[in-house]
Amino acid sequence: MNKAKQAGADRVRRVVEPVVQDADLYLEDVTVALAGSRSVVRITLDLPEDARGNLGLDRVAEVSRDINTVLDTSNAFPGAYTLEISTPGTSRPLTELRHFKRARGRIVRLALQDGGTVEGRLADVEDGNLLLTDAPVESVALADVVRGAIQVELKRALEVDLGPEMAVDANPGADAPNDEEV
Repeated sequence: MNKAKQAGADRVRRVVEPVVQDADLYLEDVTVALAGSRSVVRITLDLPEDARGNLGLDRVAEVSRDINTVLDTSNAFPGAYTLEISTPGTSRPLTELRHFKRARGRIVRLALQDGGTVEGRLADVEDGNLLLTDAPVESVALADVVRGAIQVELKRALEVDLGPEMAVDANPGADAPNDEEV
């Protein structure tokens, strides 16, 4: 990023960070880019590192209004701009301790410094170690991890979309009585 864009992103960060903190959220990233005659201000928000779950759209919309208001009244960003506010999503690489803490309860794939990989459910982060279940090892030192990624769980996505009581049965009829008697 060039110096002018970085300076713009830094000004935006200074102005919006108090609004984000007041909303009990974490300001993950701020970038500024040119799009024709306008600038695009992209802000990425997340829940605090110890929170579980996902940042909902209603909450993002609410804080977006507050961010837009403070940007408009602050003169931190001169000229016309488009404001885009998002969350990191599951495709965000896990590179910082807070990213791993936010991924607790999810299946992660870890690329290790020795060239190997480990996949398992991240149960917790404790004393610089990632505690895993359903994995070939119970613990991996965070210092041994080059990068991590959340693995999308389709079954879990269906349960979230449909609710656990409406989840799709992978083996329908398995528990049903056999009506055909020989």
